[in-house]
Amino acid sequence: MPKIIIDDIEYDVPDGITLIQACELAGVEIPRFCFHERLSIAGNCRMCLVEVVGMPKPVASCAMSVNDLRPGRDGTLPTINTKSETTRRAQEGTLEFLLVNHPLDCPICDQGGECDLQDQAMAYGFDEGRFKDNKRAVEDKYLGPLIKTSMTRCIHCTRCVRFMTEVAGVQELGAIGRGEDMEITTYLERGLHSNLSANVVDLCPVGALTSKPYAFQARPWELTKTQSIDVMDAVGSSIRVDSRGKEVMRILPRINDAVNEEWLSDKARYIWDGLRTQRLDRPYVRKDGKLTPCGWDDAFAAIADRMKTSAGAKFGAIAGDLAAAEEMFALKELSERLGSPNIDCRQAGAKFNPALGRATYVFNTSIAGIEDADALLLVGCDPQIEAPVLNARIRKRWKQLEGHFPVGVIGADVDLTYPYVKLGAGPETLAEVASGKNDFAKILKDAKKPMVVLGQAAFARPDGYEILAVGARIVTERGAIDEGWNGFNVLHTAAARVAGLDLGFVPGEKGLDTGRMIKAAGTGELDVLYLLGADEIDIPALGDAFVIYQGSHGDKGAHRADVILPGAAYTEKDGTYVNTEGRAQMTARAIFPPGEAREDWTILRDLAKALGKPLGFETLRELRAKMYAAAPQLARLDTLEPADAGPIVELARHTIAPGDSPFGLSIADYYLSNPIARASAIMASLSATHADEEKATGTDG
Repeated sequence: MPKIIIDDIEYDVPDGITLIQACELAGVEIPRFCFHERLSIAGNCRMCLVEVVGMPKPVASCAMSVNDLRPGRDGTLPTINTKSETTRRAQEGTLEFLLVNHPLDCPICDQGGECDLQDQAMAYGFDEGRFKDNKRAVEDKYLGPLIKTSMTRCIHCTRCVRFMTEVAGVQELGAIGRGEDMEITTYLERGLHSNLSANVVDLCPVGALTSKPYAFQARPWELTKTQSIDVMDAVGSSIRVDSRGKEVMRILPRINDAVNEEWLSDKARYIWDGLRTQRLDRPYVRKDGKLTPCGWDDAFAAIADRMKTSAGAKFGAIAGDLAAAEEMFALKELSERLGSPNIDCRQAGAKFNPALGRATYVFNTSIAGIEDADALLLVGCDPQIEAPVLNARIRKRWKQLEGHFPVGVIGADVDLTYPYVKLGAGPETLAEVASGKNDFAKILKDAKKPMVVLGQAAFARPDGYEILAVGARIVTERGAIDEGWNGFNVLHTAAARVAGLDLGFVPGEKGLDTGRMIKAAGTGELDVLYLLGADEIDIPALGDAFVIYQGSHGDKGAHRADVILPGAAYTEKDGTYVNTEGRAQMTARAIFPPGEAREDWTILRDLAKALGKPLGFETLRELRAKMYAAAPQLARLDTLEPADAGPIVELARHTIAPGDSPFGLSIADYYLSNPIARASAIMASLSATHADEEKATGTDG
């Protein structure tokens, strides 16, 4: 390890790091605008200049490695001065040049209070500039419905360009012109197409790129900040919910290197306006064909009256994609007390069986483990749509291996942000890989740490169990299961799915799954159907069944319901979610549910009392104690314990006879895939924008 002296103190630092990183390890803050730990080095801003003893001029600490330093002529260690007069004058001079053209409109800038330039001008600047020239003006650019531009403020740090190219994987931003005429632009004057585009708002160190939907809504010091978890997909990204009063004002990412690093999908970031609209804020009961507002006691009484004429076996319950573990556990307990085995959390029809073992339905490699893989097979999934942050991690691995990261795809044509080989469209190609008849099978066999990722389009079909078995055979035959490595991965699309499987929220003995419950409701074999936020099912096929809908939004399920029980959204409750890799995490309540809406587990507790079937808990602590006893892994928050790979080996021995229909796509419209998204005007705008761009041709203006 190299030895260097920083501000008269000797340090041992790791090989290959830059001076700015060495100073950070020493606890010395170096100002910067263009440097970012997760982006390539640009060396544009020169704000990080420091004095290196023996060098004639200050050096850019972001662009010089500690290995480039040489001892002094007298043998003294390389010495860096970050507080010397030379360093101070260099930093002041850089800021003076940056402010020559900056408009200084802090009072009207949305970045005010969270602006790096503002902070560093206070810490490293001076009270008056010496330049009196007219300031440069730059025309604002259109970057889509999410990003507001004020390009006169731009200091050309190129963070946004490097992010879009390196992390998002789309070359949609760049620079034109030179010197004073340089401008950041999209070239084609169209909105950014990436699902990660709004991360450039966080990266921008000035107010050139700000949030268009959030513009002029609030100042940062007015907001209450709550750390929580995103539920728009199954990745479980760490987020911060900023609220004011009764409203969520914005959602930002939190740093979590194990899951989302510091990125967040556009959908997760801008879903907040959907939390305000089309909300269910009071119970409803259908009378004479019309939903009528009522009190909680009346709603429970209507359900109790209907249940008196129905046997427990004719009761069914389906949990939706956004349900937390607590309410699923309470609903399962209620179903058991009613004597019904008809419960299912697999709203999309996936063929998972928790009895086989946890390793058969989680992302065993872990999200961070993607960075150790050296070959990848994607089956029936489109990570760019289903999990944009996870897809960025795959691209990161591809870049780490300098493009020597073979990726094979079996399924529909997808638009990924890294090169891949299309192997085929359906189970027959998957079987060829399993038997070693495909060229990609040899690539997997030769890889030290191969990965196989199966998506919802592969297992949410009648032969889904057989597809899982073929996937299990591939990882066992191709050597993807070894000591410390399990290459069998399931990519879920719903935040609720893994927790539901952990709790065993699947049909009991002789119980009906989602598809059969819907069919039974249509034929009259099922009298009562309880939808716990389940909207992504065939609602018109429910026939004359008595439908109870519990959820936060007036979506498809609520329109069909006979009784509506208003619940809380994920920002309004403390709920446990398990992401696709099996990591238990917890949301935190940022605001209270609107009107008479309640937290979901309390609704089920009180309904059970009204039905004369008390659940045995009164408080959330008591519920969780019972839930943790049933599923201990839910108690180990923010930890990831490898699942036993034995069940995968057993699954591989299953007699395999999959169908021959090709794999499709699991999500029809990424921006409108759940009730909150469909209530969001921002998501509707994004959906329309992307639909228009897909229809456009190369000759369109």
